[in-house]
Amino acid sequence: MGELPLDINIQEPRWDQSTFLGRARHFFAVTDPRNLLLSGAQLEASQNIVQNYRAGVVTPGLTEDQLWQAKYVYDSAFHPDTGEKVILIGRMSAQVPMNMTITGCMLTFYRKTPTVVFWQWVNQSFNAIVNYSNRSGDAPISVRQLGTAYMSATTGAVATALGLKSLTKHLPTLVGRFVPFAAVAAANCINIPLMRQRELQVGIPVTDEAGQRLGHSVTAAKQGIFQVVISRIGMAIPAMAIPPVIMDTLEKKDFLKCRPWLGAPLQVGLVGFCLVFATPLCCALFPQRSSIHVSRLEPELRAQIHEQNPSIEVVYYNKGL
Repeated sequence: MGELPLDINIQEPRWDQSTFLGRARHFFAVTDPRNLLLSGAQLEASQNIVQNYRAGVVTPGLTEDQLWQAKYVYDSAFHPDTGEKVILIGRMSAQVPMNMTITGCMLTFYRKTPTVVFWQWVNQSFNAIVNYSNRSGDAPISVRQLGTAYMSATTGAVATALGLKSLTKHLPTLVGRFVPFAAVAAANCINIPLMRQRELQVGIPVTDEAGQRLGHSVTAAKQGIFQVVISRIGMAIPAMAIPPVIMDTLEKKDFLKCRPWLGAPLQVGLVGFCLVFATPLCCALFPQRSSIHVSRLEPELRAQIHEQNPSIEVVYYNKGL
């Protein structure tokens, strides 16, 4: 068996990203919770394989499947723009186990104000970490900006949850179960732009098709953040809309009435089942390497690109996750 050729393009995902199916297969690999169980040594080994291959050095005995496996392990733990190792709970592979626990608890303990406040705070704290860890570009963000964004997003989520909770006091129980989803959807519209506000100020890197950086664009940042907000809200819909309906029905049955302690673990399990599919499928709604037409960019950047290469009509950027 000969040495692995150097013409495998591991700069791009393994599957065709121009199709939803290809993107879905890619994100099923990226969000695989089993990647969280990998040791630091295994992550570093995958990093070495990928970096060596990109530098033209093939690890002896390496197969193509092993190369792709190493790439997805590497991508699951390291930021694509900065190259830094992402904190464990900030990785996309942590989305399902973390969200199933937090969302399950939000849906279970929605009746009392203290628990609503606590779980909305936990959720927004987790979201802040995820949004920062999966931001686009490599521009730094100050501790003060992070603190302001975190406080604003958390306050907005808690205020929304409490406001909606007070409005549903005299409505059917099933309606009250949807308050956490409404709060999460509203908070995503606040948290993501605030945690990525640096991108809206200085822009994110845009490149040509070959990956050559052409400049920074705020317009591309706005488009990318909008796409991420839509994906995150879509991700929450099955996990926060289906289990409440099922639980509302089950809690009226004798089985759960006699075993109320089963309510919370059952709800967490239902949420987890929904998230296993919703997380990668909603991440796949838009390409990770998104594109934007040059004519839609800022006038200065547009002029700069036309001066460098008049034939470029479309530029690319990492939208974040």
